[in-house]
Amino acid sequence: MSAAFDRIRIVLVATSHPGNIGAAARAMLTMGLTRLVLVQPKRFPDPEATAMASGATAVLDAARIVGSLDEALAGCVLTVGLSARPREFAGRVLPARAAAAAALGNAAHGDVGIVFGGEMSGLSNDELARCALVATIPANAAYASLNLAAAVQVLAYELRVAATGDAVWRAPRFAPAAHDEVEALFAHGERTLTAMRFLNPERPKRLLPRLRRLFARAGLEKEEVNILRGILARVDELIVRGPRR
Repeated sequence: MSAAFDRIRIVLVATSHPGNIGAAARAMLTMGLTRLVLVQPKRFPDPEATAMASGATAVLDAARIVGSLDEALAGCVLTVGLSARPREFAGRVLPARAAAAAALGNAAHGDVGIVFGGEMSGLSNDELARCALVATIPANAAYASLNLAAAVQVLAYELRVAATGDAVWRAPRFAPAAHDEVEALFAHGERTLTAMRFLNPERPKRLLPRLRRLFARAGLEKEEVNILRGILARVDELIVRGPRR
């Protein structure tokens, strides 16, 4: 993955707010992207960019500043422009997920440039025409404009999913309770509920079957059974002792 990601350039064109540059750098680094190219940014370097990067200063420090989009995309084997607005003369248009997969596939052969326009109106028609592929983020048609850094985050996330899949960390698994342990808990609960007069053994209705379903659905662990048995044992003690005066 790192080799392919090293060939992906995130290109920001005419960014007016330095905070958005910093936030974009943070969005990139959280997904493993590090190559940032800035086309005629209004203010950069800037302390606000550093503050919004929130630790992703290595991306800012390595950022290239260039004078034109053509310079930013020089040498790229694929260029992808982001646009929320339909364009009459746009070429091939893909949703962000498919565009990310295409970008990653082409990164095996050379550099790929993913281009984002300025905050006010995005990429111009002329800028978008310089991109071989148009990517769009499916969003609410009535309000489809994302913040610049948010759009970078979506594309960066889709690139990572395309590269590594959507596997996530897993919580540790603990020893499951054995059948006889669960049955002992069930029997203990039945005795305690009867002592509490919550359960009438002569007219149990559906309480016990529903409790059994609950235990089965929970997939109880050994330690959980021990905790529940401890709670029941304490309730038993209080029932025997009676209320304090």
